[in-house]
This record gives sequence, structure tokens and C-alpha cells, in this order.
Amino acid sequence: MGWVPAGDYEVALEAGKVVCRNGKGRRLKSVPAKLKDDPAVVGLRQLTEWLDRHEKRCLSDVEQWMVRSLPVPTAVLARVWPDPAWQAALRDVVVTGADGGVAGFLRDVDPERGLGLVDLDGDTVRITPDTVHVPHPVLLEDLDELREFAVELEVRQNVEQLFREVWHRPAGLAPDTTSVDTYAGGVFKELRFLHGRVTQLGYRSRGGYAVCPVVEDGVGVEARIWIGEHDGYDAYGTETGPLGWTDASGRALTAAEVGRVAWSEGMRMAAALYAGRDVEDEERAA
Repeated sequence: MGWVPAGDYEVALEAGKVVCRNGKGRRLKSVPAKLKDDPAVVGLRQLTEWLDRHEKRCLSDVEQWMVRSLPVPTAVLARVWPDPAWQAALRDVVVTGADGGVAGFLRDVDPERGLGLVDLDGDTVRITPDTVHVPHPVLLEDLDELREFAVELEVRQNVEQLFREVWHRPAGLAPDTTSVDTYAGGVFKELRFLHGRVTQLGYRSRGGYAVCPVVEDGVGVEARIWIGEHDGYDAYGTETGPLGWTDASGRALTAAEVGRVAWSEGMRMAAALYAGRDVEDEERAA
């Protein structure tokens, strides 16, 4: 973006920040205070805020494609790829084809030539499928090898995929188990602290539960943890409850009914909430 007039100065947007130069073209260390309300400065700052929201939305959408196992039409990828924010979110994600096999790391999308990938041999290839998937890492059978290969290629994923923490259902867990208390009992001094952590981590709260919706094999599942319900007085303490899963009707699911993605994402939410507990109180109690 070029320079635009702002009084006796010129301003521009550079690396997400408004910069300024005087009439002689000398860059200033900061935008003069008297330009704070100048229409050009206000407009650029509003644009910066919009771009920031747009970048976050692109990352969120790609993550939802992954968590919800959604097929992504190649035509959609070609449409959004020219946008730098979308390209940053999509670049280097692992994509799989219709057979579920890993196709490679996404490096380019062209409406005519299809997807440009780095395959598992390190070669640059082109494929032209109608749709691809951005698989959840728990579904990747060779995840450790892919992680090592990504390090060798110096891959940098902006969407947390390959290096996302994953959890697998313990082999010895009774199939009729309906809740897991691995991360239950995390104490928070005030209810609002735990609710605030839920929001900070990007989860939602509803009816006293922190919830994480997942779509797996076309079926909606919700992981949920009791965190305490707002009742107008949030100063009392609370603690994280057991983790459970429900179907679309609210019926509690058994461990045998919970898919790999839903299990992993539920445990990921539980671990993240538990990590924010009041450790000092735990140490004093010990």
C-alpha cells in the first residue's frame, strides 16, 4: 500500500502498523499526536484492525475444516489462495486425497494446474482432485514421521496441525465409560477466572459447561466439561469437572462411541483448562 496525504505529512500501512513521513520524505519514529484524528490515519488504523480480524478468521476456518473433517473443494482453495491471509493459513498444511492417503504439504493453488504440493519424497508435484481434506493429526498414522519430515523441510504451519497435541483413548479403558476425570479437580479461586480461560482459549461456555463441538464422519459430537454456571455472583471458587461427550440430542456417549478426533479434542480442551488452575493453592494444600 502506498503513501497517502495526512495534513503536511504522509502515512502508510507497513507490516500491520501505521507509519509516517514528513513533507521531505524523512521517516518519523512515530505518528505525530496531532494526526491522531486525521481521516487518513483513522482509516488506516481501522484497516489494520480489520486485517487482524480477517487473518484470525482465516486461521479459525481452516482449523474448523480440520476439526470437523470437512471436504474442501479445490475450487474454493483456488478462489481464496490469492488472499495473503488465506495463503498464510493454508500454506504447508498436510492434505489428503479421496482415499485418505497423505498427498503432501500444500505450497500452491492454481485454478488451471490444481494444487502444488511437496510430497513425502520431497518432490514438488501437481494434483487436480475435486476435493481434499485437511486431516486432524490424530488420524495420521505416520504422524511422528511426518513431524520429522516437516522439521527437515523447515515447514512452518500457521494452523496448528502436525504439532497439535493429540490424545488417544487408553486401550484398557472400559468401553461403557461415560466420563474421564484425568483433568478434573483443577481449582480456580473465582468462577470468572475459569470462564475467562474458556473464552481466552477459544472455547464456548453454555449452561455451566465448557464445550467443544466436533464433526466426525458426518456426525456431530460435543465434548463438555462442567465449569460452574454464572448466577450473577462470580466471586466464589470453582473447579473443573470430569470430561464427557454427548451427541446432538444431548445423550451421554460411552467411550466406545467417541471417535478419535472427538476424544483428542475433548482431552485437549480439558488439559488446557486444567493448566490454568491455581497452582499455589495446590502447593499449600500439599
